Order: sequence, then structure tokens, then C-alpha cells
Amino acid sequence: MNAFTIKDVENLSGIKAHTIRIWEQRYNFLKPSRSDTNIRYYSNTELKTILNIALLNKYGFKISHINRMEPEEVKNKILSLSHADAQLERIVNELIELMIEFKVDAFEESLTTYITDSGIEKTIKKVIFPFLEKVGFLWLTEHINPAQEHLVSNIIRQKLSVAIDKLPAPVNPKTNFLLFLPEGEYHELGLLFMYYLLKSHGIKVLYIGANVPLNDLSAIANLKTPDYIHAHLTSISHNFNLERYLHNLHKHVPHVPVLLSGPLTLDYKKTIPPNVRFKKSLSALIEFIENL
Repeated sequence: MNAFTIKDVENLSGIKAHTIRIWEQRYNFLKPSRSDTNIRYYSNTELKTILNIALLNKYGFKISHINRMEPEEVKNKILSLSHADAQLERIVNELIELMIEFKVDAFEESLTTYITDSGIEKTIKKVIFPFLEKVGFLWLTEHINPAQEHLVSNIIRQKLSVAIDKLPAPVNPKTNFLLFLPEGEYHELGLLFMYYLLKSHGIKVLYIGANVPLNDLSAIANLKTPDYIHAHLTSISHNFNLERYLHNLHKHVPHVPVLLSGPLTLDYKKTIPPNVRFKKSLSALIEFIENL
């Protein structure tokens, strides 16, 4: 992957496209290429530059000052940021850069180091989930190489699976969840993250995984009678119609509360069935679980 749209850069950096265009006009650090139809696109190097500049700017450095810095000075300034949130953002950005550059060993080493230093729960909440939220936009728009996705997904999946296995089994749980992904959805990381959160709060989880037909979901729900059903929607096939799916989901499991999270829920504006609720952020999911 070596061509990111301005929308990709906006989603990954948090900097509005309008501001990015102004930076291009006023400063020297950003010179995107143009397609034959005059559409901007950004290389891996330019994306890394924007991530670094956005981070410094967010934590007090003026753009005009950053523009005069040499690349090595930018790197040193980022490393010297003392604010805890700045360090977390730096780590997330580093993981994005390593993924894009196919530096798989360095990606795993960086993630493992943070887990060792801070513990798996903090890593999941503060590093892995923000990372997944950012790259989820690339998966959704197919602006990521499938090989990149598979390599880093397998590393994160392994870390999450180990963390889930290490948690004690819930004792006399009062609540149970059924976790699944719809047909055509194979991005399990968000769902595994939810599995970890639920189990760490003493909630029983029935995990049936990816690519589950609604008939199968209905059969299992009728057999196991979960208190809640949850799916994390990242990226499904082009012909997936969320409105139609919600209608069919309600028909198959009308009496079970269904929680949906993930990028596909963020911009949905239409009416949702009465038994369906959207949780559009990590904080919303955590708050819901803690209040059970």
C-alpha cells in the first residue's frame, strides 16, 4: 500500500482534510502526488510525516515551528513528549507505520513491550482498540493491503486469545453474552476485544465467531437463551445492506437485546429495530458492561 487518499489521512491523523490542504499550501513538509484525474494521494512517508506533525501540533508545537524542524528533530521531540496521552498516541502511530511498512517483527516487539510494561488490559484499552479504530477505516475503504491486515491481525489475535485464556472462568455469572459476526464479516479482533472485556467483568461468553448465518444465530440463541447478543461490524462485502440486515436480525432474534459496534455503525442514520442498540465508542461499551 503506497497511496492514501486525503480521507484516509484525515481518519488516521485526526486532522481535517481542509487543514491538510492549508498545510500543503503554506508549508514545505507535505507534497502529495496527483493521479491522472488530479486527485491527491499520499505515500507511506507522507502519511508518517502527517502523523508525526499532527501529534506534535496537538501537544503544543506550532506548525510554523514544526515546519523548520529536520526529520531527526521531529522524531526526538515526539520521543520527549511527557504527556501520557501523547505517548499512547505515539505508540498507536508507530504501530500504524510498522504495519504499513510490513515490519511485522518490529510490530510484535513494540506491542509485546507495551504489554510487558503496562499489562494486557491497559494495552487493549489504550493501544489495541485505538489502533483498530484507526485502521478499521482503511479496511472499510479497502485502502490497505490484505497481507498487511492478515499479518498484524494474527499478532493481535494471538495476544488477545492468550489474555482471554488467562482470565478465570466466571463464577455464578448473572449475565451471559453471545458473540458473533454476520456472514461475510471476518474481522474478529473487535469481537475478541469484547470477549476479553466481558470475561474480565465476570460475564459468561458464548463465542461463535465469524461468518455466522442468521438461521444459525437464531438456532443457538433459542438453545442457549443469552441475555445479550453482540457483533462488531468492521467491513463486509460491497452488497451488504445494513438496514436490511438489521430488519432480518430483528426477525430472527426479536426478543434478545442486540448490541452492535464498529465502523459500520458510525454513520448509520436510519431507524433501528427496537431490540437493537448501537455502541459507537469504546467508552460506551465499557460503560454498558460496568452497569450490567
